[in-house]
Amino acid sequence: MPGGVSWSRYIGAVIGASVSMFAGAQCVHMLYRPLEDFQSRFEAEKENLRKAKVNDDSYAKT
Repeated sequence: MPGGVSWSRYIGAVIGASVSMFAGAQCVHMLYRPLEDFQSRFEAEKENLRKAKVNDDSYAKT
């Protein structure tokens, strides 16, 4: 095992790190709500990309 650590201690550390990571991600989503306006941002970005593609296509034809 890495660093001479037993399997049980290694597995415990991995589980502890995973739980901490998931708890932190959940806190961020509860406090800052990053996905609340996802759909509107997605639609706006899709429209911007569509406009950029139309402009690129019209520029390439000239």
